[in-house]
Amino acid sequence: MADGFLSALAGDVDIITDPDIVSAYCRGWRGETGRARFVARPRSIQDVSKLVSESVKHGFKIIPQSGRTGLVGGSVPNQDEDQIVLSLEGLTSTFETSRTNRSLTCSAGFRLSEINQKLEADGLFFPIDLGADPCIGGMIATNTGGSRLLRYGDVRQNVMGLTVVLGDEHGTVLKLGRDWRKHAIGPDWKQMFIGSGAAFGIVTECVLDLQLRPKQQAAALLSLQDESALPDAIVQLEDRFGSLLSACEFMSDNALKAAYAHTRHLKKPFGHDHTPALVLLVEISCDWPLTEEDRSLQDVLIEGLAGMCSENENLFGEIVFGRAEEIWAIRHAISEGVRALGRLYAFDLSFARQDVLRFREAMTLTLDSAFPEIKVCDFGHVGDGGIHFNLIDQISDDDWTTERERSVRDLVVRTAAEDFNGCFSAEHGVGPVNFRYFETYVPAEERRLSAALEAATSGQRLGRVHFG
Repeated sequence: MADGFLSALAGDVDIITDPDIVSAYCRGWRGETGRARFVARPRSIQDVSKLVSESVKHGFKIIPQSGRTGLVGGSVPNQDEDQIVLSLEGLTSTFETSRTNRSLTCSAGFRLSEINQKLEADGLFFPIDLGADPCIGGMIATNTGGSRLLRYGDVRQNVMGLTVVLGDEHGTVLKLGRDWRKHAIGPDWKQMFIGSGAAFGIVTECVLDLQLRPKQQAAALLSLQDESALPDAIVQLEDRFGSLLSACEFMSDNALKAAYAHTRHLKKPFGHDHTPALVLLVEISCDWPLTEEDRSLQDVLIEGLAGMCSENENLFGEIVFGRAEEIWAIRHAISEGVRALGRLYAFDLSFARQDVLRFREAMTLTLDSAFPEIKVCDFGHVGDGGIHFNLIDQISDDDWTTERERSVRDLVVRTAAEDFNGCFSAEHGVGPVNFRYFETYVPAEERRLSAALEAATSGQRLGRVHFG
């Protein structure tokens, strides 16, 4: 069966059969592993269409794969025999910028860093800021949010059009939306494919809404004297800085220590022997040229925070100003730093903003009692209600079991969803890691609609996520 499949694709699709290389595509960011017959790297939309069509005919299941930076195993094959990995890496033929329309049409295999590097000369950027460097197709499939969602929104808000390949016997190609920001011609079908984890179709090309690159940025790190004051602090920051406020992130002391230990060259802004229990990263930015008469944004930030402190001297503890890139380097080093600590249970949760720290406080106390070997190393986009609630399980390998991990995961998600009305997946999609939470916490009618759409598009032939 494989020989006939490969013969049908000969000359059209790059096929990798070397077991060592294939195995690398079968490992995820969290360390999960699977198996695949081979890796296919199509170079065009037509290649993807033919690959899907032949896969359906020969009975292979396709696992679409982007940069493998997700936390829920959505792009990693399982242990089944008849799977192939479809890597987006080779889809890089189209990159067309319109400065007038402030839009970009590009293939799905471009990485975020490549996109923004190519856009730099035009003074534009795609404003989804991440510590990782995924492909744009994967970002669309998971509806990535990032650190500056507070200002720019998530991927969903910055996509104008999509080209997708359905998982049917024809490998049907659909072009959804165009380079328009406005239309009223029926349902906005592209939105059905954003955040669906490739279950409905494979994103092969997209039209992105671009933003003006900031002309100036200023950032500061603030320690909180009273964590319960954070919701009010966010409101005050918005009142004080308005549309200049582009990011508001929080980092726990354990998360910061993990970053410092893993990335030795990072500056320790609060001193070598001191890390506050909770630190806020605040950034303001503007995308217009400042004149000689304008105050610098650094001065605006300093004066604004000084005014907040004079009105409430107990709001913040230490405040550290510095170069924005150095401050962000600390924030972006956390993910790898935490992963280097050991066995990681990573959660990507979201709440109403006022509930983020309420959940964090309650959950930490519960874990201290129920699982004292677990260390909380959390951080997140508190400005938009998101939290990466990372747990390091320090129990010995001999005592660890899969049942233990499942018990921890169930406890965290149940507390988030039932006690704090939170969402179990903020920006990494559903995936096999948390699909049972989809079945538990997503209303039956919504699940039914998702299953019906999957049946009408891919027929459960694409990826690791299935809604029916």
